[in-house]
Amino acid sequence: MKLSDCNNFQDFRKLAKKRLPGPIFHYIDGAADDEVTYRRNTEAYASCDLVPNVLAGVENVDMSVEVMGQKLDMPVYCAPTALQRLFHHDGERAVARAATKYGTMFGVSSLATVTVEEISTIANTPKMFQFYFHKDRGLNDALLERAREANFEVLALTVDTITGGNRERDLRTGFTSPPKLTLESLLSFAAHPMWAWNFYTKPKFDMPHLSGYVSEGTNVAVSVGNYFSTMLDQSMNWKDAEELCAKWNGQFALKGIMSVEDAKRAVDIGCTGIMVSNHGGRQLDGSRSPFDQLAEIVDAVGDKIDVICEGGIQRGTHVLKALSVGAKACSGGRLYLYALAAAGQAGVERALGNLRTEIERDMKLMGITSLDQLSRDNLRFRNDI
Repeated sequence: MKLSDCNNFQDFRKLAKKRLPGPIFHYIDGAADDEVTYRRNTEAYASCDLVPNVLAGVENVDMSVEVMGQKLDMPVYCAPTALQRLFHHDGERAVARAATKYGTMFGVSSLATVTVEEISTIANTPKMFQFYFHKDRGLNDALLERAREANFEVLALTVDTITGGNRERDLRTGFTSPPKLTLESLLSFAAHPMWAWNFYTKPKFDMPHLSGYVSEGTNVAVSVGNYFSTMLDQSMNWKDAEELCAKWNGQFALKGIMSVEDAKRAVDIGCTGIMVSNHGGRQLDGSRSPFDQLAEIVDAVGDKIDVICEGGIQRGTHVLKALSVGAKACSGGRLYLYALAAAGQAGVERALGNLRTEIERDMKLMGITSLDQLSRDNLRFRNDI
């Protein structure tokens, strides 16, 4: 299988599985506990049907959106994800270039492997910095100021990682950051010599935003679950979020909102956006899917704040369904991470290009020329039980 054979999400996943050592692949692919929520995130879209109109004159369509003050050429952006140089040696650089090509936003994690300063020189499209609230307040201040000085337009505080999820695949494979050499992992790395060559001959793996503050994850191998549980501040509360929002004094979002009550509080503290997200099913297994929860959150706050649907997106029709419910845009991590692992920048460009083509075709088949023509009138929900 090669990149030109990748026509959809599952094709990229298969190619990524071939290219990556087992522990690295399963870190992307896995989720918490029994992975019920992970599966449901995508399955939820199948419980809803689209009702198209015809004879609408759809020769030219406009799929641009404005979200949190940012104009995006397509209604999907690359959600922030950690450790990208583990998946491909270009890491976040590759994703930034691909996002720029398609005129969409790129989210950079606090646990990124390329600096916000470098990303700002690569990407001239909108950029989001994803903020983890650490126990070390000096580190928190440094993260915020670096994002500000690098001219990132949006700050997103992740609020659903107050402790690490039970990612049992990582326990089975022994995944850590940086990778720990064991007999089993050595065999897996040896079976993927190109990955190993690139990882060990390119510049040393690092999480540069943490350098000077934290050794875990950079010089000291640690699982992501342990990092969340030990390095992040479990006392974080609404007052902390409100103070961070005020200190940033710009476009500010909470990432990981799942309840109406929390969505309303996000409005109250001054947020301009929320990501309805369960962290890709990687935290609380049994949590509701973002798409299933989207309508009641949009009904409660959609006229006051930009609501983004994040999680489970694999098709253009998924995007149109979420926007029909009332989301301003969609975002995802795995939708480009498999592609990054499969072929670097070219892979991410193909994944975004495939998705863009699907959205354009599906808009025409729905009989719309702009996304604001979507509404719940063109949806019908199945009765599950």
